[in-house]
Amino acid sequence: DIQRFSIHDGPGIRTTVFLKGCPLRCLWCHNPEGMHPGPLLSFDADKCLGCGSCVDACPNLAHVMDEQKGHIFLRERCTASGECIKVCPSGALELVGRDLSCDEVLDQVLRDRLFYETSGGLTLSGGEPLLQIEFAEALLRGARKAGVHTAVETAGHVTFARLARVAPYTDLFLYDVKDTDDARHRKNIGVPIKRILDNLRALHDAGASVLVRLPIIPGLNDRQDHFREVARIVRPLSGLLGVEVMPYHSLGIGKRPRLGLESDGSADPAPPSQETVAGWVGSLRSLGVEVVNET
Repeated sequence: DIQRFSIHDGPGIRTTVFLKGCPLRCLWCHNPEGMHPGPLLSFDADKCLGCGSCVDACPNLAHVMDEQKGHIFLRERCTASGECIKVCPSGALELVGRDLSCDEVLDQVLRDRLFYETSGGLTLSGGEPLLQIEFAEALLRGARKAGVHTAVETAGHVTFARLARVAPYTDLFLYDVKDTDDARHRKNIGVPIKRILDNLRALHDAGASVLVRLPIIPGLNDRQDHFREVARIVRPLSGLLGVEVMPYHSLGIGKRPRLGLESDGSADPAPPSQETVAGWVGSLRSLGVEVVNET
C-alpha cells in the first residue's frame, strides 16, 4: 500500500510505502494485512449483499452461498486471483496487496517532491520492510538519488546484514522495541528479544540516525519494569535521537475478521487516555530517558 500525506511516520509530510511480510506475530498488530507476504482477499461480511456473483467468478470455488448461513468464504481455497472482486457490487471483497516495480513506486513517491523540499520524504514500513531487502534497497537508493529524505520503520528482527545494506540510503531508522522481557516477548510478539536489541546497539554503533519507538499496550507492556529496562538499554546509546512512546490504538481489530484472523481479545484493551500516556512519558523521563513526545 502507498499512503500519501502521512504525518506520523517520520518528520514532515511523508509518503509511506507499506511492504508485505512480517516475522512477528504481535497480539495487538495494527496492520495484520501486512503479516502475509503475498496478496490476500479481504471479505467484509457486513457489506455482502448475498447476491452470489462471486460464486461463479471464482476459479477455485472459494465462495459458497448457503441457504441458512448466507455467504461462506472458504479461505483455504483462495489463491487471490481477484476475479471475484471484479463482479462484487458492494465492495465486500478487496484484494490486499499488489505487485509493483520499484520504478512504479518511486514515480508515485516523487509526485509529492514539492512537499519534501520543505520537510518530509519517503518512509518504508510494513510488515517488516527489510524482508523485501532487494526492493527496499533499490527504492531507498532511488529516493536518495532524487534528493528525498528517507526513513525506515523496522522491528529489527532481521539479520544485521539487511540493516547494513539499507543504512547508506536511510536518513532515519524508526526502530521498534515492543517489550524487554524475553519470555513476554516470545509470548506476545512471537520471537525472542535478543536479535532485536543486538541490532539496535549495532546500528547505533555504526553511526546510523535512530529513533527508538515504544508501542505501549495497556495490560501487556505498560509495566514499570519494562520502562526501567528501556532506560537501562538506551542510556548507554548516546547517539540515539531519543525515544517516542506510541500509544495503543484499536484500528487493527476490525481488520482481523475480514482477513480470517482469529483473536481471543486478550490484546484488545481500550485505547489509553491522554493522562495515561502522559504518565508513561513521565515515568520514562524520570528514569533519564529522552522522550520526544510533546506530552
